Amino acid sequence: MNFLRRYGLSIGLVFFLLIVWETGARLYGKPFILPSPVDILVRLWELRDILFINHLPATLAVILMGLFLSLVFGAGLSIWMHESGIVRKAFFPLVIASQTIPVIALAPIFVLWFGYSIWSKVVVTVLITFFPVTVNTFDGLRSADPHLKEMLQTMGASKRQIFLKVELPSALPHFFSGLKVAVTLSVIGAAIGEWLGADSGLGYFSRRMMTQFDGAGVFAPIVLLSLLGIALFLLVRILEKIMMKWRNVN
Repeated sequence: MNFLRRYGLSIGLVFFLLIVWETGARLYGKPFILPSPVDILVRLWELRDILFINHLPATLAVILMGLFLSLVFGAGLSIWMHESGIVRKAFFPLVIASQTIPVIALAPIFVLWFGYSIWSKVVVTVLITFFPVTVNTFDGLRSADPHLKEMLQTMGASKRQIFLKVELPSALPHFFSGLKVAVTLSVIGAAIGEWLGADSGLGYFSRRMMTQFDGAGVFAPIVLLSLLGIALFLLVRILEKIMMKWRNVN
């Protein structure tokens, strides 16, 4: 009952939009351009073996590797910039500038450098997910209560102790906010990389279906990508609740 009270309106809106989509697609009558939700689900079931066995693992590997590298380098760089003003002045403008270049333009270059290997897709994913992790973690570290830090300093606390007891807990909510953005963007990054240059993955399969004018086949892997992004977001929410029991995370 609590679940329906919290999400009932959203669920109702989703069903309403699906009904409108289904009705419009049936009236339009061109499934190779606008397939209906029912057609997409039927096609998803027909392609379940090749999608779940061959292409979903390839996309998931790209997403997980990209997220891992983004977390390691993003969190590491944010801590480094927080601790050093010189590093902050040198790298922060570059972090901002990295988001001004269209990823869709860089993806073919990465394919040229790395070929159709997994690394061309991983680099695209890292480029997209690196920014929210880095900036949010950096802002979280800088949001630590200065009065609390001064009090610990007067009590003889070391710089490491202040970081672990004050700055790190202050940064965790911001870190998870960035991570929740990053996990959804990682799905987009993997799909872009696979769309422009790959021999496996959900993005690659969607592009292949487009060349065959299979509208439902184009949407079927997109549905899986969407579900994958939602699942990763929920996993981050669960991890956030586990690691931040001291904070009321709704």
